[in-house]
Amino acid sequence: MPNPQTYGNCLLVVFYVILLILNIGCNQDKSIVSEATSPNIDSVQIVLNKSNSLEKGDPKKSQLLHIASQKVRKIPNDTLKCKYFTEISLQLTYTNDTTQFRTLNREALRLAERIKDSSSISYLHWDLGDYFKKTAVSDSAFYHFNKAEKIFTAIGDNASSGIVLCSMAWAQNSIGDYTGSDITAIRAVEKLKPLARFDELSRCYSLLGDNAKLLNEYDRSLEYYNESLNYLRMAEENPLNELGIKNGFGLVYQKKGEHEKAITYFSEVLRFDSLRFKKPMLYSRALNNLGYSYLKTNKIDKLPGPFTQAIAIQDSIDDLGGKTSSSHKLAEYFLVKKDTANAIIHLQVAKTYALQNNNNKRLLEILRLFPRVDPVNSSSYTQEYLALNDSLLIQERQIRDKFARIQFETNEISAENQLLARQKQLWTGIAASLLLLGLSTFVIVSQRVKNQKLLFKEQQQASNQEIFNLLLAQKEKVEEGKKLEQKRVSEELHDGVLGRMLGTRMMLLGLNKKTDEASIAERAKAIAILQEVESEVRSISHELSHAAYQKIHNFILSITDLVQSVESSSKIDINFNYADDLDYDALTGEIKINLYRILQESIQNAVKHADCTHINLSFGADSEALRVVVSDDGKGYFVKKGKKGIGTRNIASRIQKVNGTWDIDSTVGKGTTVTLIIPIVANDNSSNIKMIQEELQEF
Repeated sequence: MPNPQTYGNCLLVVFYVILLILNIGCNQDKSIVSEATSPNIDSVQIVLNKSNSLEKGDPKKSQLLHIASQKVRKIPNDTLKCKYFTEISLQLTYTNDTTQFRTLNREALRLAERIKDSSSISYLHWDLGDYFKKTAVSDSAFYHFNKAEKIFTAIGDNASSGIVLCSMAWAQNSIGDYTGSDITAIRAVEKLKPLARFDELSRCYSLLGDNAKLLNEYDRSLEYYNESLNYLRMAEENPLNELGIKNGFGLVYQKKGEHEKAITYFSEVLRFDSLRFKKPMLYSRALNNLGYSYLKTNKIDKLPGPFTQAIAIQDSIDDLGGKTSSSHKLAEYFLVKKDTANAIIHLQVAKTYALQNNNNKRLLEILRLFPRVDPVNSSSYTQEYLALNDSLLIQERQIRDKFARIQFETNEISAENQLLARQKQLWTGIAASLLLLGLSTFVIVSQRVKNQKLLFKEQQQASNQEIFNLLLAQKEKVEEGKKLEQKRVSEELHDGVLGRMLGTRMMLLGLNKKTDEASIAERAKAIAILQEVESEVRSISHELSHAAYQKIHNFILSITDLVQSVESSSKIDINFNYADDLDYDALTGEIKINLYRILQESIQNAVKHADCTHINLSFGADSEALRVVVSDDGKGYFVKKGKKGIGTRNIASRIQKVNGTWDIDSTVGKGTTVTLIIPIVANDNSSNIKMIQEELQEF
């Protein structure tokens, strides 16, 4: 048992350690204070204050921020440097200097991650999300908003988390994922309501109203817009900010077909004092919406003034999206007036604007209107519409999958972010506690160390013995299994092959000295039995070899499943043959997907239209191309006179995507044959790696 003097010495050591920790903390505080009051830090703050006082978009703002960033790079304290970089990054989002923003934001993120400053990391990702939102890169915006939101949640900043969730909902809305946007916006509302953030709540409810409107849930949309308007008034915002919501009310009534109510709201927006100069974009779009409601209520005498005025304003502020909509609706006006020449002109202009703005949804509406104003070229417009619609569906599905992957990946690291935030807050206390605990433990257990070492060695020996016994038992089981298998094989050989060979040998011994014809016949039978045994052994060997080396192609299994599914549902016999010398799984994903869909379309066409009883499907290949033939014994048709439906156009479009050719040969009463020639293109792993690297670099 330690004496009182030992305990006194230990307490003295603990006292000195605590004094040392406090002294280090005080010295660090003094160091930070001295840096913060140095002339260099003061000059940085002066430049930042000057920049902050300038209007957004002022060229001097970018110049001042460049000067500030140069000064910050000279600061030795990384924590202070990261703080200033984060503030500069935020101010750069209000400028048009995208190059400086990306450079500084990237540098700031590296620094923040190195010093594990979770707060700065979250704000820098927020800035990046706003940057990509402004440049309409929705997937990258969602990625960075999502990373910021996870960190805000981990550190308990519900206000920032709710605001960023609303921005994430916008990103989902922009790619057409209205249901997902609703879910995210409601999460934002749940976080912001207890904090009475009325302005942000208004923005969330406005987005919910937009989603409901686009989902054709008009009554729910009106409810959300009312909530948005109420929260905006509770926030005591400028009445000017209410006009966007009122324009939304008008659009809902316009979609419901209640154009008189829509005209009331659009007119109220346009009557606001000096709106033309305060918010020219909103003014021009309200004009365009008003003109469209006039058109739908046959108030032709009031047109085309609202459309032409809207286009003039939108042209002056370079509102490409607004010009697209206004030109489109002006074309509809000329179509109603039966002025097809002007309708075509403005529709072409709208199409050009939509292509420049990458507004594919508006482009689909324009292409849908073209056949009405230009019937002569209606087939080409229809093909363009179908091709664009198919590509948009694929693109939207890919982006939604990407959003889901982003959510999954960031969820995996959310626990780590929470741990980092807690470590930052509790590190000093934990370190001091561990140090005191270590000293106390050392004093108390110093006399028991030898006994514990001996006990530990004994436990180790016992554990080692237990593991050794377990290994022996496992080995015995393995040996027992081997013996059982050897016994089984022995019995099979003894009772099967060996039994037959022994019987044959005895027969031959008995007949060996006989030369009569009956004996010769019996010997021939015995030899035949030996040949059968030899054949049986060879057959078993070949079957085992074939099972070991047989190739099984996943793509071929997919085609087989398709064939079996059609056979079971249609009662039509389908014969599928394929050349086994081609590695089908090595083909590019684009070839496999498009070929599968072409075969699906061709087989379904035969089932639906051919009245056939048999279908033959064959794959042949050489070093350069894959040859696929689908033939049936149905009624056939005149190929030149046959109507080219959507299925045929889909086959043509898909075969074009893989740079292949195709041909239909059909004779009435003799069936139909579809032949596909597709160049063989194998997967290129290096290009896949390069594509992944480019995606990672984009983030």
